[in-house]
Amino acid sequence: MAGQRLQKVLAAAGVASRRKCEELILEGAVRVNGKVADTLPVFVDADRDVITVGGRKIRPERKVYFLLNKPKGVICTNSDPQGRKKAIDIVRCRERIFCVGRLDVDTKGLIILTNDSELTNRLTHPRYGVLKTYVARVKGQVESGVIEKLKKGVWIAGGKTGPSAALRTGRAGVKVLKRGRDESLLEMTIGEGRNRQVRLMLLRMGLKVKSLKRVRIGKIDDRGIGVGKFRALTRAEVAYLRKVTGQGISEAK
Repeated sequence: MAGQRLQKVLAAAGVASRRKCEELILEGAVRVNGKVADTLPVFVDADRDVITVGGRKIRPERKVYFLLNKPKGVICTNSDPQGRKKAIDIVRCRERIFCVGRLDVDTKGLIILTNDSELTNRLTHPRYGVLKTYVARVKGQVESGVIEKLKKGVWIAGGKTGPSAALRTGRAGVKVLKRGRDESLLEMTIGEGRNRQVRLMLLRMGLKVKSLKRVRIGKIDDRGIGVGKFRALTRAEVAYLRKVTGQGISEAK
């Protein structure tokens, strides 16, 4: 069923709590495109439908898009019983935002935060396989045979990885940036998004990860954004993300 629940749209627009919005709907105080909506569930398109409460038109929640260079030790959930610092604590805005996917607490790097649930669903869906590039610092020297195995795919929890979507586009899924006796630096590009996937792939190859950071999401990279800093995505970047996830080339509102 298309659209969002009407009470959710009303609550996001600041009308009242979701429960109170449900009461307003059942009381007949809400109209959608001129017609009374007094039953539940009701699904609406907040960007297209005209919604009024007590005769007053509501404004849909403004869509916002941010790029954060997440520090180590910060979590990507909206609540944490342990009281750890959250990504949303760094990216402060009026809108209720959430992370697009997750980076584990020990991984640094790029993460998108937004209140656009449709784009989030597409960016995290394996069907679209938006490429994500990581740089891993591992202990010891990495042999060429290990690199080839990583490219072909390895077995981790949930099945075999790859062959990476990066390989199908002609880009190297794994590249050695630095090879040394004590430590090596690897660049890994994956099109999947399994939990702790890069760490598990390296562990499967007997490699100990000393540090890991995500440096690129699609063609959006971390240039000019320091660790712990964030910026708004440009309209062109949002349009690009929509295009690669099959939403067309419409720009951010």
